[in-house]
Amino acid sequence: MSQESSGVATVGVPKEVAEGEARVALVPESVVKLKQAGYDVMVQSGAGGGYHSDEAYEEAGARIGLDARQVYESSDILLKVQPPSPEELGMLHEGKVLIALLQPLINTDLVLALAERRITAFSMDAIPRIARAQSMDVLSSMSSIAGYKSVLIAASSLGKYMPMMMTAAGTIPPAKVLVLGAGVAGLQAIATARRLGAVVEAFDVRPVVKEQVESLGARFIEAEPMEEAEAAGGYAKELSEEHQRRERELIHRHVREADIVITTALVPGRRAPLLVTEEMVRDMRPGSVIVDLAAEAQGNVEVTVPGETVVVNGVTVHGPLNVPSTVPIHASQLFSRNISTFLLHLTKDGGLHLDMQDQITRDTCITRDGEVLHKPTLSVLEQKGMATQ
Repeated sequence: MSQESSGVATVGVPKEVAEGEARVALVPESVVKLKQAGYDVMVQSGAGGGYHSDEAYEEAGARIGLDARQVYESSDILLKVQPPSPEELGMLHEGKVLIALLQPLINTDLVLALAERRITAFSMDAIPRIARAQSMDVLSSMSSIAGYKSVLIAASSLGKYMPMMMTAAGTIPPAKVLVLGAGVAGLQAIATARRLGAVVEAFDVRPVVKEQVESLGARFIEAEPMEEAEAAGGYAKELSEEHQRRERELIHRHVREADIVITTALVPGRRAPLLVTEEMVRDMRPGSVIVDLAAEAQGNVEVTVPGETVVVNGVTVHGPLNVPSTVPIHASQLFSRNISTFLLHLTKDGGLHLDMQDQITRDTCITRDGEVLHKPTLSVLEQKGMATQ
């Protein structure tokens, strides 16, 4: 089963409208690659923010659209970072192709709206974790940035040195950092904290990551094995309440001694698992810092307030949202490489060619021809009693 476009297809890049979003879906270097593949490219004026000028896009071969409506109406394929707003959805007409971070397991109303409008929609957060899709894996790219930035956020709030310092006034011991969750974000947090000279410990429900943690110079905290903790695709899966209780007892002992705690645990489409209770936070030394990278999914820390920084019993708890957007130059560059590589994967003979037998294409296609195709999203819709037709 395939779908092909005739003539020269136009790829449109609108300016992101979500609050706090400083990334752009395509940077000038990727425009060159899409032009070489046979696409026309239109970028909304100002889409590159203060980092990629309209002139840079024009030099790369793109046309500049005066406003979002011109970009949406003139483009066959729309590339975005964030899901479309209601206003943007209104500019998406039948036959258009949308590629973005749609988060379909959460944004079910949007999925149904895209199906109703007969939009062919692909979600970059549904890229399968297989070897040949690594160059398209936006979640890994953005998680790496978030892990790096989380340590900088923590270090800037900590009233201590990160490394050991030998001074005339005496030796200052290094900060102790505890990282909960050793996926891409956690591993980058470990690496960054180690580069800053901290002593690092890490915990993850998946014993398979122990070697990676130790290769970065951190100590892996091992829990008593009780049940399989890794789901398909290499993600952590939600565990039983008894298992979680025993893990929290182990975590509590290490949280108590940490200067910095960074939490990164996520379960796709579900509330983030609770790892650090209010009791644990109150048991930490005043002046300690927590950065909860799961804040967008209600947080791994009981006292986290998404989007805010709170102080509980002298402990500073950060609940940052959209952390990759705070490093917009490299975040946009990596996102652009991921999404352009994905689009080129869908391209054959200078146009769009959808081979639904291909795993990458099949797993990422959320809606097509008025139907919801993404099986995990269909399951969520069924659980919610929401119609798919």
